[in-house]
Amino acid sequence: MSTKKLTFFIFAIMCCAIGTYPIIYLILDGKFGLLNTKTDDLLANNIWNITFYIHIFLGGIALLVGWLQFNKKFREKNIKAHRTIGKIYTVMCLFSGLAASYIATHATGGLGPKIGFQLMAIFWFSTTLFGFLAIKKGNVKLHQELFIYSYAVCFSAVTLRIWLPLLTSIFQDFITAYRIVAWLSWIPNLIIAYFIIQRNRQLTSSLKTI
Repeated sequence: MSTKKLTFFIFAIMCCAIGTYPIIYLILDGKFGLLNTKTDDLLANNIWNITFYIHIFLGGIALLVGWLQFNKKFREKNIKAHRTIGKIYTVMCLFSGLAASYIATHATGGLGPKIGFQLMAIFWFSTTLFGFLAIKKGNVKLHQELFIYSYAVCFSAVTLRIWLPLLTSIFQDFITAYRIVAWLSWIPNLIIAYFIIQRNRQLTSSLKTI
């Protein structure tokens, strides 16, 4: 297996694993994961609970189906499936992003995490919406680039769960780690997405000159 195929395989496994992760919240009773950091008053808030579960489950579905769109062979051989998955991904992201915007106002750790997660929610919602509008107008290139950014933010569900235990171990303090991960979970993803887009542009330009 080539390095490229191995990297994509690991990428897909992580997306599927974290995409199905929210199911654990249905299996386990009481506080679990990040819920352990929330106050009893907040956990008793019906609006917060509804938006929290909308966010994690719809976001999980988006993560679970979105990685397929990056498989070029799959896209070319399954145009109808590509479009259907794209519609599912778009709807899941938009509603999950809106829910994320609300729960960000109650983020653990104070103002820093609240701003970090709020900006992430806004960026996720915006890139998804404008990416969808771009393909409706026939702008395939812009659509692809915006959806790369969109999925980079979606993938923060994975990177957050990588960085958070690592930073907690380093600082020996969850709150400090959480304040950092509110930014670290998604900004580096966007930087990587930027370089992927630039590489794609260079490949497209080189093909045109041949």
